[in-house]
Amino acid sequence: MHKSLEIGLLLHFARPGNKKLFYTISLILLFSLIDLLQNVSSAAADQTSIPSTGNTALQVGLTERLGDKIPLDLVFRDEKGKQIRLSNLITGPTIILPVYYNCTNVCNFLQAGMASALSGVKRKPGEEYRILSISFDETETPALASRYKKMYLESMNTPFPEDGWRFLTGDIANIHRFTDAIGYRFLRQGEMFVHPVASMVVTKDGTIVRYFYSTTFLPKDLTLALLEAQDGKVGATIRTVVGYCFSFDPKGKTYVFNLMRVSATIVILCAGTFLLFLIFSGRKTKYPPQRNKP
Repeated sequence: MHKSLEIGLLLHFARPGNKKLFYTISLILLFSLIDLLQNVSSAAADQTSIPSTGNTALQVGLTERLGDKIPLDLVFRDEKGKQIRLSNLITGPTIILPVYYNCTNVCNFLQAGMASALSGVKRKPGEEYRILSISFDETETPALASRYKKMYLESMNTPFPEDGWRFLTGDIANIHRFTDAIGYRFLRQGEMFVHPVASMVVTKDGTIVRYFYSTTFLPKDLTLALLEAQDGKVGATIRTVVGYCFSFDPKGKTYVFNLMRVSATIVILCAGTFLLFLIFSGRKTKYPPQRNKP
């Protein structure tokens, strides 16, 4: 940054008649500003890299599988007992909650926290995103899933389409294929389970793009994660803006505004605009010929 300031001072005090020096210093300053922006972007990217968590040697835990895909050929049962493939449900950005419905503790808090946050999510449920609660207890029935679905949908302050949040049960083989794909490890203890508290967001092809570790959710975080998982040209543009202005904090598991990157961009754009003004105004200025002193 000090180097850029020094070049700027040289540019300011450069003799107007010496156009070669003027343009050379202008180019050096421009390249210096570009280099600064690249350094800021690289630093921000390093800060947003998310390390894998968990230890595969442990019986209970979670190892993040960011970038991996969930098998969409997995078959579960819906709330009415009808068998359905995940490919028929994951047709766009999807939030997945691994739970078991008879849980008397965190699973209830996890789903209740999701229900309370959905009214603030700026996307259309059932059309632009969907939520799946998937039980990892093979003994649970569609009737139980239907009862909990009714309870959580009725607890919401605003109407929510039934197809927007599906509650699934399945057999042991499909459950383990699913939990292995998301890096989720749990342990049965009698009728209860010891398990991680986590949820994830996937794209329409099942690619895992985000994990959350809490029983409470911020509508902003859910909205940004869904935008991150959105496909299409419009979605790509939005993802670019979201990715540039917001960074995911791996410690807090939330999106934070990237003030450093945005501020640096504004400063560089302003400096670049001023630089172009100096260059083009310098070309138009005609200096009177200098007279030789007697």
